[in-house]
Amino acid sequence: MKPFILAIFALVVISFGANQILLNSGFSSADAGTSHENVRLSN
Repeated sequence: MKPFILAIFALVVISFGANQILLNSGFSSADAGTSHENVRLSN
């Protein structure tokens, strides 16, 4: 039973850490889908 609880705890820690890394990496769909450099404005 002890290895199972340790595995669940490791899963929670790894999942939380991966979530924080992905949230702080700046690869969100909002950042990737918007660009101010490629905007064509009509004059």
